[in-house]
Amino acid sequence: MSLFIASLNSGSNGNCYYVGSENDAVLVDAGISCREVETRMKRLKLAIENVRAIFISHEHSDHIRGLSSLSRKYNLPVYVSEGTLRSGEFYIDKHLIRHFDDTDAVPFGDLYVRAFGKHHDAADPYSFTVTRRHVVVGVFTDIGRPCDRLVHHFSRCHAAFLEANYDTDMLDKGRYPYFLKQRIRGGNGHLSNQQALDLVLQHRPAYMSHLLLAHLSENNNCPKLVADMFSGLAEDLHVVVASRHAESPLFEISSMQKVTTMPDLPSYTPPQLELLFE
Repeated sequence: MSLFIASLNSGSNGNCYYVGSENDAVLVDAGISCREVETRMKRLKLAIENVRAIFISHEHSDHIRGLSSLSRKYNLPVYVSEGTLRSGEFYIDKHLIRHFDDTDAVPFGDLYVRAFGKHHDAADPYSFTVTRRHVVVGVFTDIGRPCDRLVHHFSRCHAAFLEANYDTDMLDKGRYPYFLKQRIRGGNGHLSNQQALDLVLQHRPAYMSHLLLAHLSENNNCPKLVADMFSGLAEDLHVVVASRHAESPLFEISSMQKVTTMPDLPSYTPPQLELLFE
């Protein structure tokens, strides 16, 4: 029994994450255009018809930019908290709006999506886990600081999308104004590389096989720096730096402690992946 995961895009220019089984899937956030979602899923040989819903973490534009057209074209329900819906500019057909909270998991076939609150400077922000039988995948981005809820859910995951937004030195020495630097590192902004690494070192379960480092800052981080920083974690942990230019490979996540990729994509290289290391 497996889950299949991919980052369709990750960064301040747009965020969209795929988690699914052979027959059912969900997207977390829709910050890239409908056309790009279609194109990237097609390259990964994923059927968009299997997507059952879109879950929205919060109202910032890089998480909802493509939501309206994607939802309308495929008649996809949009799961969004009431606070987020009130605070954002959403143009969604009313019959497609669904609300969630942190009390009950939402089922889709044999998938279950659970939400929990997080620290971020948005109206009512959430992170998510997707579970299929005993396999758990977490989507943990736009997190101001680790909290007990994050630790609890991260420590149950077989795979996770985890924010590693900024390098502390690059942020300190960079050109951002002081107020923006404070917003990023002030506890309701984003996780630094070191905060993400500490979370992994202290709370990664032994059976976690895949870690996709996500939402890297274009100006205050470097993919190669992040890759090097996380490279020595463990031989049985496959670490990927998610791109802001293209989709990741599609990974199969099982309850077995091993690294697997889809068998028909052994050497998959998405377009512009080389930009990761510029």
